[in-house]
Amino acid sequence: MLRGKKILLGVTGSIAAYKSTYLVRLLVKAGAEVKVVLSPAARDFVTPLTLATLSKNPVLWEYFDKEDEQGKWNHHVQLGLWADLMLIAPATSHTLSKMASGSADTFLLGVYLSAKCPVYFAPAMDLDMYKHPATRENIEKLQSFGNIWIPSEEGELASGLSGEGRMAEPENILAFIQAHLSDQAPLRGKKVLVNAGPTYEPIDPVRFVGNHSSGKMGLALAETALALGAEVHLVIGPHQLEIAEEARLTVVPVQTAREMLEACTALFDQMDIAVMSAAVSDYRPADPAGQKIKKDTDELVLKLVKNPDVLYSLGQVKRKGQRLVGFALETENAVENAVKKLHKKNCDLIVLNMPSEKGSGFGHDTNEVRLIQSADKIYPLTLKSKKEIAREIFTYILDHLS
Repeated sequence: MLRGKKILLGVTGSIAAYKSTYLVRLLVKAGAEVKVVLSPAARDFVTPLTLATLSKNPVLWEYFDKEDEQGKWNHHVQLGLWADLMLIAPATSHTLSKMASGSADTFLLGVYLSAKCPVYFAPAMDLDMYKHPATRENIEKLQSFGNIWIPSEEGELASGLSGEGRMAEPENILAFIQAHLSDQAPLRGKKVLVNAGPTYEPIDPVRFVGNHSSGKMGLALAETALALGAEVHLVIGPHQLEIAEEARLTVVPVQTAREMLEACTALFDQMDIAVMSAAVSDYRPADPAGQKIKKDTDELVLKLVKNPDVLYSLGQVKRKGQRLVGFALETENAVENAVKKLHKKNCDLIVLNMPSEKGSGFGHDTNEVRLIQSADKIYPLTLKSKKEIAREIFTYILDHLS
């Protein structure tokens, strides 16, 4: 649930701040990008260098660096908008009070007030402070804002007393957030099929007909569907990508167009959504040689035959309630041809990719596409990372094709 998420970790002045180092490691290991913001008092308990090393991002704690002659400003609003979620752990009673009252006298609180994402907070304080009516009132007020409370745990406290007030252990915080995200995930309980990458059609045992597709767009789509709570089946051609193991991800490797058709057809009936992003070879050699072809002649003539059309085949058996999304790569009359493909292949949406546009197409980490639902429903997505494009595609599916 956290892979690819942008997470802001706010750390305040509590002895429990030492646990933030373990928390950063767990979040990064779960695949999140983590940025840490400290309250001024937090630096008495944990060093910015430690957290910067673990998070691989600069650690901030003030609006501007007083020693920087350039007067560099740390933009709290941009940082708050950057995050997919914010976690304040540990959250002291002092911090909870300021969060509840809307105070912004520290950079951390300014970021908190600017955040548009879900905010989780994990209190840490002594037993009587945690049970005090003022603390409980602040917690309830923060929950009324939509903030999510991660309850403290029982155990030995810094005062020597034993009871409630300990910040939840990092492993438990991670599990809490993952479970909460899963409950809120819009594709929870849904099954999504994605195909990706090229197909290789053999000429002989060492040569093939193929294309330059890397599979990056398809993997971004699969990861996005996972983050939205879906069970994902990724049918992928030859590639050099690193695909992390996930409990809800099944990877089906294939080589040829016919293998891709067979794998997608076997899965399609069980799926709620299918997104066909693979660059399937249109043709294949009619008679692949059983042995490597020797360079005995000046010319080599190959007879090619048409491959099955995976997207068309799925469109013919699409049942009511299923959503089928296809990709189209066009170099001329792009929109017109994409609209024809939309109808011919019985798709609900076509993602039009034009590789002539700078920074888009095969091999790039970025893409620029148009989402085509009909001739008069065309939604352009400007040049962005393929991960951002994947998120926007699924947002469109959820908003317009549900």
